[in-house]
Amino acid sequence: MSRRIALSVVAGVVVLGGAGAAGAVALAHTGEKSPELADSTARYTAPDGARDGSLTFVTDVTASSGVKSVKVLAWPQDSTFAQEGLTTKDMASAEPAVCKPSGEDTVRCTYTVEVTGSDAESSPRGAWHVAVLATAKDGTTTLDTEAADFTVG
Repeated sequence: MSRRIALSVVAGVVVLGGAGAAGAVALAHTGEKSPELADSTARYTAPDGARDGSLTFVTDVTASSGVKSVKVLAWPQDSTFAQEGLTTKDMASAEPAVCKPSGEDTVRCTYTVEVTGSDAESSPRGAWHVAVLATAKDGTTTLDTEAADFTVG
């Protein structure tokens, strides 16, 4: 995986905390509907010889107040996140997706990262997940820790 993904995973492991519960309380008090994710997919293409590979994640996000940001973090199944859980606080250092309008209150968000041969060699093999933190303009959030999956072979 790319250094950016690996660094995000390492940074997230260091910052594990209880932000998930605080986020749930904030949502309960505001009465606002949190952003909704739909049609999330991940496509991993391994590097081949001199050609770099890539990871592309796409999702549709709907929020009645509009979408403020969408952050993405790829993480290996066999990591601290699997045992301790991933929180909104962990997503603070995650990378942003690029979002474009695709409906009245909906945006299509795409995240793509290049994967070099050395990135792939140093990455854990097996199942990976893509976590997504969507934030609406009204401040409500949705965290899907396993929005999509892919395999590094």
